[in-house]
Amino acid sequence: MKRLVLTCFLAASAAQAQDVSITKSMRSVSVQTPQGEVKISRIQDLENKISGDWALTSRECPNFCVQPIIPAPGVTPIGELELLEFLNDPEVVVIDGRVPRDFAGGAIPGAVNVPYTEAADRLGELGCEPDFDGFICEGEGVKSAALYCNGPWCGQSPTAARRMIEAGFPAEKLYYYRPGMQGWRMLGLTVTGK
Repeated sequence: MKRLVLTCFLAASAAQAQDVSITKSMRSVSVQTPQGEVKISRIQDLENKISGDWALTSRECPNFCVQPIIPAPGVTPIGELELLEFLNDPEVVVIDGRVPRDFAGGAIPGAVNVPYTEAADRLGELGCEPDFDGFICEGEGVKSAALYCNGPWCGQSPTAARRMIEAGFPAEKLYYYRPGMQGWRMLGLTVTGK
């Protein structure tokens, strides 16, 4: 009996000592934000689970219908590793397309809140020039944008992408992180604004 208890204790201790890294070679990523540097890592607690609204698997459709992996022709879908790279790329702006209330409740560190209702009007922040019919988004000064919202069922960032394209932003400069905050939280990655 003592041997069984000791074996269970050692197994539990080994499980708690594990390193919950992002990849085998990446433990964390540091990102500059307006509030200072933030280290993005995964929660180290092996018993951690998502809870609250993020644990819900079913929402009424409409409005919460499953979104396509490509919200508009020419937009490139990305995953967490690409998004982490973009957070430190000065040529890419990571945009949280959610309403301000949701952004304030927790966001990806380094993301800028551009609510989907404002995205087509704020293309100047990406280097586009205003025009009578929208924006002119040409030249080296135009940054790319990586969009996300609440999760695979959230239509806010896909709507933002379509509106941005209609206003003149090139689809090939848009990236879409479909898992959104639900996927980010599911992986135990750092969230700001809690």
